[in-house]
Parts: sequence; structure tokens; C-alpha cells
Amino acid sequence: MDIEEFYSADERRRQSAEVEFGNNWFDTKGSRYELSWIQDTGELYAMLELVPEADSWTPFGDIEVENVKVDSLLVTVLAVIPTREEVEALLDGWADQMTEPDGVHWVAARLTAAGLSRPTLD
Repeated sequence: MDIEEFYSADERRRQSAEVEFGNNWFDTKGSRYELSWIQDTGELYAMLELVPEADSWTPFGDIEVENVKVDSLLVTVLAVIPTREEVEALLDGWADQMTEPDGVHWVAARLTAAGLSRPTLD
């Protein structure tokens, strides 16, 4: 579902505090993900940013996109983890893993090891 459908499906998501666990996770195909946890629902979700059309480039080589379309931001709920302490323990070391070329699969492996269903991130 796209980001707007995600928030519209449960208004608690819109009102809740969120904790971001990085916005530069990549898979083997080079797709970029953001990983966040929603306090009021306990949902850990990944948001996939479909490859945008570049409006311009920064001096650092980054793409700048001025008009991101809602349907280019796809959300997958990976797990429900009740407390911030639990999600932080589960994702301990995430900042180091995020920079790996296939770092997003580290998240899937952690969820599987914790007995949570394995998400599909490709």
C-alpha cells in the first residue's frame, strides 16, 4: 500500500510518535528503504521509495526530488513490537548494518530470529 493508504487505514498511525531506525537501507537491487516504528500501534514498518525522477542533483551527488508522488512510497508492516524498549533491543546495532549493501535483509533476519514472520523486502 502507498503511504497515504497506510496512514488512512488507522488514524492512530497519523497521530502517534514515530521512531526512525534509518532512512538509507538498501537491498541487493539498490532499492532504498526507511525503517520506522509507530508507538501507538507497535508497528515496525519499511517504506520503499520507488526510484524517483531527479529534479536536480546536489553538490554531493544526491538526487533532489521536489514533488514526490504518494504512490511512489510503498509501506510494508514488518512486525508488531509492543514497546520501544523491545524494538530497540531487537534492532540493536542497526546503524552499522544500515550501511551494508544488503543491510535491509539484516532486519529480516533479526525478525526471523525473534520468531516474528519474515517480511518480503524485495
